[in-house]
Amino acid sequence: MSRPIAVRGRLALLLTPLLLGLSFTLAPAPPAHAAHAPDGHGHGSRLAADTYWTPQRMRAARPAAARKATGAPRPATAPTPPSHPFDGLPQVGTFFWTDGSNTGRFCGGTVVRSPHRDLVVSAAHCLRSPDPKRHLSFVPQYHDGLKPHGIYPIERIYLDQRYYDLGTNAGARWDYAVVRLGAREDGAEVEEVTGGFNLLPYPGYDHRTVRLIGYPGNKDTTHPKPLDCTSSTHRYTSTDPAAPGHFLEIACAGYIGGTSGGPFLVRDFTGYALIGVIGGYHTGGDFPDVSYSSYFTLDTLALYLHAVHGDPPATPRQNVSPH
Repeated sequence: MSRPIAVRGRLALLLTPLLLGLSFTLAPAPPAHAAHAPDGHGHGSRLAADTYWTPQRMRAARPAAARKATGAPRPATAPTPPSHPFDGLPQVGTFFWTDGSNTGRFCGGTVVRSPHRDLVVSAAHCLRSPDPKRHLSFVPQYHDGLKPHGIYPIERIYLDQRYYDLGTNAGARWDYAVVRLGAREDGAEVEEVTGGFNLLPYPGYDHRTVRLIGYPGNKDTTHPKPLDCTSSTHRYTSTDPAAPGHFLEIACAGYIGGTSGGPFLVRDFTGYALIGVIGGYHTGGDFPDVSYSSYFTLDTLALYLHAVHGDPPATPRQNVSPH
């Protein structure tokens, strides 16, 4: 671990709560939820979503993106840390929706601390598609077909405009999304129920102990439980000119397609801090034993603050062709 990166990481661990604290102390406006959820139903969709997402439908859902190969792992010079299925964490869950062909889809997300207690961070490539995304909902700590903390409708999705404009490869550096949730049917906001983690920009690349959580799944497997793995991260500089940038890289076995949006977590004095989500380089990587994340910067914090204040989200430009 180089000293500049180590120092930067420690400073970030100290300064980020202060930076995020600005969003609590600047007297943000009351929650400015969108008038309609992305599926066009608004608040009335809470009960409908809870009814629609039965255990059978959740188990049958397919990954939003399944680019990772499921065959032999990438050759490595050191043993790859194993992953283990577990019942999950309250702060980590799954988005569910149906696409234009009425196929159920899913992608991971993590509740982060925020003034209105209603924000989740995921991967942008999961949510960039213009598909209708009907019944779009978030289920914290989903496992075994269960909704242990209820289900929450989606109100607004915040992606960096450059990700919309450049696409999943050229825009890989901005492969993260902040999602604003509606309240549960009983009026509870998600963070009130599950708690949340600090969002940590500029965390440094080299960490000895990082917890990686992801929901696996493809057409040949079910995904009743999330995977848990502890490993180290380092800086990966892309050699693909179509997907430039620097990314967090982590080795963990078994993270096949479906784990997109899952969190990279490091310990801080509040419990855990979120330093990345599975995505970025090649939407999270090409092999099941190596995963990537876009590097969180002030761009990430700016997106978070836009979500906190209920600003209008960026949208795809009609005169820009998707990549």
